[in-house]
Amino acid sequence: MNGFLTIAGKEIRDGLRNKWVAGATLLLAALAFALTFLGSTPTGALDVKPLAVAVVSLSSLSIFLIPLIALLLGYDAIVGEVERGCMLLLLTYPVTRSQILGGKFCGHVAILSFATGVGYGAAGLASILGGGGDPESLRAFGALILSSAMLGAAFLALAYLVSVSVRERGTAAGIAVGLWLLFVIVYDLALMGALVASKGRLGADIFPYLLMLNPADLYRLFNLTTFENVRTFSGMAGLSAAVHFSPATLLLGLVAWIAIPLGVAALRFARREA
Repeated sequence: MNGFLTIAGKEIRDGLRNKWVAGATLLLAALAFALTFLGSTPTGALDVKPLAVAVVSLSSLSIFLIPLIALLLGYDAIVGEVERGCMLLLLTYPVTRSQILGGKFCGHVAILSFATGVGYGAAGLASILGGGGDPESLRAFGALILSSAMLGAAFLALAYLVSVSVRERGTAAGIAVGLWLLFVIVYDLALMGALVASKGRLGADIFPYLLMLNPADLYRLFNLTTFENVRTFSGMAGLSAAVHFSPATLLLGLVAWIAIPLGVAALRFARREA
């Protein structure tokens, strides 16, 4: 356990000193403030709560930005250490490979969660102080921050699986970008194409389970269909009626997207030569 905590602490300290991580935090905060205040301008006339508008806007932003940050943060976590020769040195210390992998992963999750919490939390706090904090919207915003951290952890787990599976950082970087394109852009386009091509034969019994195969879709469904005020404003009421998964099921789906790739990465790392 001491080795695990030491490695996690080192990753956190390195991350906090990293200008790239600071830049990601500032970017999330700037975009969150812009979407929160510019997007909530017409809410008075439409009787929509400003914080609910912020949840819808930030959910759309997060699907594109957080997976990319997570993949870029974790793609060289293992292969980079191997290329630099640091892994051989690290393995001479009294730490196991599972402690190395778990410590690095938890450190990176903490960094990404910090960036998300600070960036989104500051914008949410400003909206609350401006009078936009009704109870349901506050719960929706809290769920947004929690699920955003889980979305980042899911893509970090995928990045770690890539990192232990290849021999060069350049290959890992290319696969990481490919995963982002697949899950964030290509998958939903392919699903829509399949729906059109099937002429309705890809029905309501199959479609919800296909969404479960994409962590970005799980995140979108959880944030845009769980709370009534957010669901109404986002236009997802019809989809919510068709997809019968509870919020707990959607969160468990995200947990599975964290646990399964990370578990496979741990097995591959245990068999890998440093």
